[in-house]
Amino acid sequence: MKFPAVATIIVGAAIALMIGLGIWQLQRKGEKEALLAQYAAAADLPPVSWQATLPPGDPMLYRRSSVNCISVTDWQTISGRSAQGEAGFMQIAECRTGGAEGPGAAVAVGWTARPDHPQWTGGVVDGMIAPFGDRIKLVSDGAIPGTKTLARPSPKDIPNNHLSYAIQWFLFALIAAVIFVLAVRRKQRDAKPHEGAAR
Repeated sequence: MKFPAVATIIVGAAIALMIGLGIWQLQRKGEKEALLAQYAAAADLPPVSWQATLPPGDPMLYRRSSVNCISVTDWQTISGRSAQGEAGFMQIAECRTGGAEGPGAAVAVGWTARPDHPQWTGGVVDGMIAPFGDRIKLVSDGAIPGTKTLARPSPKDIPNNHLSYAIQWFLFALIAAVIFVLAVRRKQRDAKPHEGAAR
């Protein structure tokens, strides 16, 4: 079976790219596992000072910290679970802070069954640093009046899908190779009767 040169080069390049992406995902898997292990050990490390500008990928995630909420400037309500596993709402106070703590802080102060905001005007909150979109938040160890304690943040909540992505890319490469070989074989098989008729 002869393979057409141009088509083979194009398909071969595509397959090589897919394999390369699969290998890259395997490398990312190792990096993610190392980071998650670092996060898992963070809870046992000494507390750190709060920094509102801390990026979500910073190793200080899942470290213990505290925030002095001078006043509440706004509220956010998102889905969340209580420490008992109840589904409901996480109440997040947007706090005004001062000094070394930076310009402000998002503080998850408790869990509620309904989305109504609790009546809380501020105070010192101890808790754990956790991701919050492209920001971070402090998840309180306890609960303010009118709420229940939130489920403790865990690095296990961070997805690590790189292995499945790698397998997908390798499968795409295999499927592309099989389809190309079958297409070339069929084309050459279909061409044989015409060659015989021409004789």
